[in-house]
Amino acid sequence: MDNSGEVSNDIRTVYAAVSREPNSDLKNGQLFKLYKRRWFVLLVLCLLNCSNATIWLTFAPVANQSAQYLKVTLDEINWLSLVYMVVAIPLSFATTWMLDTLGLRITLILGAWLNMLGAVLRFLGTLPGESFKIQYPIVMLGQTLGALAQPLIVFAPTKLAALWFPDHQRATANMIASMANPLGILLANIISPVMAETSAQIPKLLLAYAIPTCIICVLATVGIRSSAPPTPPSASAETSNSEPFVQGIKLLLTNRAYLVLLLCFGSGIAVFTCFSTLLDQILCVKGYTNDFAGLCGALFIVFGIIGAGILGLYVDKTKKFMEATKINMSFCAVACIAFSVVSLMPQQKVAVAAVCSFFGFFGFSIYPVAMELSVECSYPVGEATSAGLVFVSGQVQSVVYIVLLQALTTRLADSPLSTCGEAALSWKVPMMVMAGLCTLFTCCFLVFFNTRYRRLEAEEQATYGTRESQHLYRNEHPPWRHKAADNTEETCHYE
Repeated sequence: MDNSGEVSNDIRTVYAAVSREPNSDLKNGQLFKLYKRRWFVLLVLCLLNCSNATIWLTFAPVANQSAQYLKVTLDEINWLSLVYMVVAIPLSFATTWMLDTLGLRITLILGAWLNMLGAVLRFLGTLPGESFKIQYPIVMLGQTLGALAQPLIVFAPTKLAALWFPDHQRATANMIASMANPLGILLANIISPVMAETSAQIPKLLLAYAIPTCIICVLATVGIRSSAPPTPPSASAETSNSEPFVQGIKLLLTNRAYLVLLLCFGSGIAVFTCFSTLLDQILCVKGYTNDFAGLCGALFIVFGIIGAGILGLYVDKTKKFMEATKINMSFCAVACIAFSVVSLMPQQKVAVAAVCSFFGFFGFSIYPVAMELSVECSYPVGEATSAGLVFVSGQVQSVVYIVLLQALTTRLADSPLSTCGEAALSWKVPMMVMAGLCTLFTCCFLVFFNTRYRRLEAEEQATYGTRESQHLYRNEHPPWRHKAADNTEETCHYE
């Protein structure tokens, strides 16, 4: 190509060839462009997601120190984390409407401000003072503001990937943004114990978490200038939000493939929530220490991020969303069964750590791919709506699963190996129930889920008109040249 060197480094121009009878909503010779600033928007979302996760679990690793400083019980400290789940469920519908109606920019900026105000308010609530008697309510208010920000941030990856990234980068972008959340969980479990060894260090810890939120808020407010780029990166980005919110909900509720995904993958999210929440309580019964439980949780997250990176790149190249999700869910069911067995065996640290790593590698990697699959099977419903309802399903089922599993525990009269403190509970039945539920919904997904990739098909249709005309067009018009209406030749640039 003679003038390829003149192509701007800031923009990758992709030429979408059209058939002799192009679609009415596309002009002959439609251009799609990629802007470098898409990576900045992705960076801001990643920082937001990571920061919000650290605020969520700030107090969990230092519960005793926090309870002592705030002069409350451990149950009240637990509510500082549980408030996220309570707030997320009712707010999720408003968030999906906001993303698909008001746009990505307003949603992310609002999330950044709520995240920052919550973090700063928590710090102000822990300032020392003899006459200051309302520390805990102020800290809880700060946590609630952070909880309000969570769905605004967590629901954004699929929307950002659809609006700013081409089809061969969407799964990777979604993976990067989504995995920032477990990275934040990992950082909270490392930073909190290191910085708050005593109760007097709690204010310093909260200040350390508040400072980054202020920086991120400035980046989001000043740096994100639009919800979408001036020129879309793909044909589907042009028609994003094509269905009104209420109409989109109706379409989802009549989409059989989506409903199967909603139920089965929501169950998978619930299993992972139970695993993360109850891991320490399950392992301590057989003599495993809190430090070892923390190590297993870290391995779960680290290997999950690695697996998500590998799978995201693979799916972007092959577009095998459905196959990848089914295979990984199958391995997850195997890992869940294995964990339900080895977690009940004492002195099996290597086996427990290996199973946790295996569980995370295949489990975490499913999340961004399944969110992309939810968009593919429900297009043209808005990305935030289709992915957001899956998240809501997971949150609702998480509450049900945690309540059910805790109700199935029984108090042990004698547990000589226990490091749980006063109360030692038997988790044998709950673990078997969790493994059974995971296996059941995995089998349902394998058997009943089947879908077309509607968004990819729409992009192909927009690009080539029809599958039949695509071959004819390429034979008559080489992809590097296009005959204009005045019979002059226009050169099309590729990278």
